[in-house]
Amino acid sequence: MCDHGAEDLPPLADHPEDRVHEPNQQARVTALCAGLGIAATATAVALGARGPWPVLLPLLTLAVLHAFSESQIAIPHDQLASSAGVMLCMGAMVVFRDSESYLGPMLVGAAGCLNIPHLMGWEWRKLLFNASMFAFAALAGTSVLWFIVGSGHAPPAELLLASLPAALAYAVVNLVLVALVIALATGQRLLAMIGLVSKEYLIYLPFAFLGVFLGELYLEYGVVLVPLFVVPILVARQAYSAYLAEKEQHEATVRILIGALEAKDPYTAGHAERVATYVHYIGIELGVPASRLERLRLAALMHDVGKLVVPNHLLNKPGKLTAEEFTQVRRHEEVSFEILTRIDFLAPVARSATTKAGEFAPVADERDQPIEPHIVAVADAYDAMTSTRSYRKALTQEIAFTELQQNAGKQFDPRVVDALISALRRRGEVHGRGHEAAVHHEDAPEAGTGSAGLGDLMPDTDGSKVAR
Repeated sequence: MCDHGAEDLPPLADHPEDRVHEPNQQARVTALCAGLGIAATATAVALGARGPWPVLLPLLTLAVLHAFSESQIAIPHDQLASSAGVMLCMGAMVVFRDSESYLGPMLVGAAGCLNIPHLMGWEWRKLLFNASMFAFAALAGTSVLWFIVGSGHAPPAELLLASLPAALAYAVVNLVLVALVIALATGQRLLAMIGLVSKEYLIYLPFAFLGVFLGELYLEYGVVLVPLFVVPILVARQAYSAYLAEKEQHEATVRILIGALEAKDPYTAGHAERVATYVHYIGIELGVPASRLERLRLAALMHDVGKLVVPNHLLNKPGKLTAEEFTQVRRHEEVSFEILTRIDFLAPVARSATTKAGEFAPVADERDQPIEPHIVAVADAYDAMTSTRSYRKALTQEIAFTELQQNAGKQFDPRVVDALISALRRRGEVHGRGHEAAVHHEDAPEAGTGSAGLGDLMPDTDGSKVAR
């Protein structure tokens, strides 16, 4: 599937913490949507005044098909929408080429905003943004295609070759505008957002080829070719629905395991969910691609699943563990690895989900060292320090930052430590003592004998340091 639009602002899957929530973020997104809408309208008026108006029948046919295409995808909340819409826009570039009516492809593109759920809910920001974004993407692709092949007769092979740069121009505008609205909504860097969604645009090419081919056939046979346009739309819908069904099965499996953890120890389940949030922050900061971000999320959620075999009296022991008890607790890492490797879709994240795999050792070439285990390790340690455990109350965020920085290059990857600190400060989030959402061990002592090997010092009342 292809052709991305804003289905939620920001449309980041499974991360409600990144939704638009601050007034200034709302204002930035609204300003962008309004600005794009004004610019698109002004461009359409200028094109209509200076050039020929498109022929009504192909305009309505292709516009209705584009709207139909966008409404056929069952889009989960908080995700990027994908459809075969680029095929209709490429077809419009071919159909209106002889008349040189730039307004035709632009209006066909704008029709992609007519998503039925958005219309029923009158989600005007999404409607306005998608109409403007699709219109400008279609206009960019049209300009490139017509510049290469000109007007008049062009051999099909030439049109197909020209569709490559045209599809690229369409994709670049689509990508940059979608990434921009996400960046404005979340306060993230634009380049990080571009990296997040860019990998999914490779699928544009086959749909671009098909759009050119169908556009040529439409010029020859007219509206009788409409069923040929509908077939790939329905195929795209079926493929996307199958993907969503498979993903839902995966999510159900993860929820069952998280539910088992929560039934055993509510702290452990909440800890895993917080670690998943932090690895998402770090991944965005480091420009990790979307597919790897999803693997990171699963690794974070599952990194403590092996604690299902650890007795609760050891997990919640307030005092120091004996050597035998420590060995028994550490066994959960081996169990986690074993469980994950036996579940097909979780097997790829098994190595990233173990703390041992995340131990940092500098290498000559950073590319030789997968970063995912180090991301999970830093997020895990940060949450361990900023949460109240059975053996001591939460440390402050600044103590946690200091401990991470002091161990960067030894226990932790410095890039990951810097990324977490930068991401949290940019978001204005504060965790740790005095900022915990839930405390599961209210009777925990002020200081203890350990905290997953980190934060072994904390300030006492007079500002000095005492061992825990």
